[in-house]
Amino acid sequence: MVGTANNGRSRQAFSVVNEGQDLGPNSAPTSNAGSECAWIEFTREDVDVLLNEKPKRKDKFNLKEKFDIMMEYIRRLKLCIKWFQELEGNYLIEQEKLLNALESAKQKCNELEVLMKNKEEELNSIIMELRKNYASLQEKFMKEDLDKLAAMESLAREKEARLSIERTQASLSEELARAQQELLSSNQKISSLNDMYKRLQDYNTSLQQYNGKLHTDLSTAEDELKRVEKEKATIVENLSMLRGQLTLSRASQDEAIKQKDALVNEVARLRAELNQVRDDHDRLLSQVLILTTDVMKYKESTEKYSAEMDILTAKANQLELTFSSQNTQIVVLKNQLATAEEKLQVYNSSALETKAEFEGQKKLINELQRRLADADSKLVEGETLRKKLHNTILELKGNIRVFCRVRPILPDDGITTEVNVISYPTSIEALGRGIDVVQNGQRHSFTFDKVFMPDATQDDVFTEISQLTQSALDGYKVCIFAYGQTGSGKTYTMLGRPGYPEQKGLIPRSLEQIFQTRQSLQPQGWQYEMQVSMLEIYNETVHDLLSTNQSPSTENGVSAKQYSIKHDANGNTHVSDLTIVDVHSAKEVAFLLDQAAESRSVGKTQMNEQSSRSHFVFTLRIFGVNESTEQQIQGVLNLIDLAGSERLSKSGSSGDRLKESQANNKSLSSLSDVIYALAKKEDHIPFRSSKLTHLLQPCLGGQSKTLMFVNVSPDPASVSESLCSLRFAARVNACEIGIPRRQTNMRSSDPRLSYG
Repeated sequence: MVGTANNGRSRQAFSVVNEGQDLGPNSAPTSNAGSECAWIEFTREDVDVLLNEKPKRKDKFNLKEKFDIMMEYIRRLKLCIKWFQELEGNYLIEQEKLLNALESAKQKCNELEVLMKNKEEELNSIIMELRKNYASLQEKFMKEDLDKLAAMESLAREKEARLSIERTQASLSEELARAQQELLSSNQKISSLNDMYKRLQDYNTSLQQYNGKLHTDLSTAEDELKRVEKEKATIVENLSMLRGQLTLSRASQDEAIKQKDALVNEVARLRAELNQVRDDHDRLLSQVLILTTDVMKYKESTEKYSAEMDILTAKANQLELTFSSQNTQIVVLKNQLATAEEKLQVYNSSALETKAEFEGQKKLINELQRRLADADSKLVEGETLRKKLHNTILELKGNIRVFCRVRPILPDDGITTEVNVISYPTSIEALGRGIDVVQNGQRHSFTFDKVFMPDATQDDVFTEISQLTQSALDGYKVCIFAYGQTGSGKTYTMLGRPGYPEQKGLIPRSLEQIFQTRQSLQPQGWQYEMQVSMLEIYNETVHDLLSTNQSPSTENGVSAKQYSIKHDANGNTHVSDLTIVDVHSAKEVAFLLDQAAESRSVGKTQMNEQSSRSHFVFTLRIFGVNESTEQQIQGVLNLIDLAGSERLSKSGSSGDRLKESQANNKSLSSLSDVIYALAKKEDHIPFRSSKLTHLLQPCLGGQSKTLMFVNVSPDPASVSESLCSLRFAARVNACEIGIPRRQTNMRSSDPRLSYG
């Protein structure tokens, strides 16, 4: 059910509105009292019947009857929409009440949580304090135990050191006795060596005397020899005997010399032994002195260790007393800890009660949230139905739908002051549909079919127009065009940002949806053929953006190849010699879009780094055949990125840029004239005043489902241009161009693509 009666009351059937048939019991919801539809409620079946109702006329040519029927039908639609708006208001009021109840429940839960946290923190602090005291006492007890063990170990070490000192002292005494005995034996050896040295000195003296005697004998012999030589002549016969005596004396002399050398060597050896004995004596004396010094040191250390032993014994006794007192304290602390644990159990029981209360509040909150979600779903359902009814009324009235999109502030804008010239009303009637612009302190309010704020994504925008693009597969002509000043985001809305899949524009997203839907309709017997063409209107001249043989341009930017625009009797528009490409997938169309983007005319101005200098027209022609029902449909999707309107003083255009700006402003001015004439319902509509309006004639003449995007810049410096764009969009939204017709005729023999 779309709507239910408030307070459980019965409802008046919708058939009362639908020509007064099938009356039900009289009752009305109290929430709708005082309104025009206070005694009526609607169900989904009622709304479907109203939407699918076909007018019954006796005379097809009676326009007055037709007009009365249509007015009555529109009145009932308005009544239904007003009822849904009031129901939506009731839902919002109920939602607000539920939110208030939810907030109060949350606040109460938060207070309970804070109370529980405070109690828990208090208990935790008490427990932590007791645990800290217990831990500190245990730490002190362990430390004192360690000190006691260290003292006992030190005492044992001292005892062992004393025993080792005593053993060392005994061994040193033995070594001292042995050293003294060795000293006595060394003294005896020294005395014997002295006696031997004296004897050797006496022997040496006798040898020296013998040597002197030999020298005396030698001198005597020499004198005798001299005397004998004088008597040589007389004693020749005795010469040999004397020579023999001389040889013997020399041999004895050599032997004496050898004995003398041996004695000298023996004396040197004895002297070396004497020196060694003296060195050993000195070494032993030094060792005796060192050992005596060590014995004195050991005696002193023994006395010191005895004093320390007494001190450690006293400290051990004191530690035993402290240990006994700390044991008593530990028993007291254990009793306190047991008392604290009992208190903790009491607090835990109260915490469980608080937790149970919290769970109850939580269940209440969940129930409120569930009711809030139900109210939101009903609100969304009502909003969807309101949009459907609103679109139905617009289609019946033939109005051009207008969506407004405000781009975000960009870093390149150079806006330093936080001045918001654009705001968005929050009332129920204007939420998501209204926009306010402030200029010179004066507020200007506008309402459109949809307003997209700066944080709206490309996906959000496409979601709103997806059903409209779907109509092209159903055999309708669909036209979507973007209007606005230079740099307001028209090209971004239509084409997106190349290289960033999440920022794709309406054109690539629409094509992806159409090809996906075509794939899903194949099991139902539908077969589709699709053709694409792309052109631009640059300086009032049509350029084919898919042409492989780009013709040269004249000096004025006019293409040497001329394209003519013609309309047939069925309202289709044909462009002569325009390149038409059969496509089978979205990837093929994406490739063609890249090719067209390279051929499109762009330029740099003071208002935009890369400004579109022409009107870009993308057209997708769809021809479908259902093999099972033999039904044929023909749809057209026109997606148009208009050149930006700009003031020449701000854009800073000159030369070719100036001519482009003048041509673009002229064509946009012609579009404004056409819209003004349509709004005034004048007999003559100046479609032929420019190539743009001539091409858009089927879209603006009531044969197409038409939607206009008005793109607005939030820059305070552009507020005048923004107001002009919004005023033009408001005039477009007020235009009634007629009811679009579904095309089920056969495919035209002319292969050139139509734009109608």
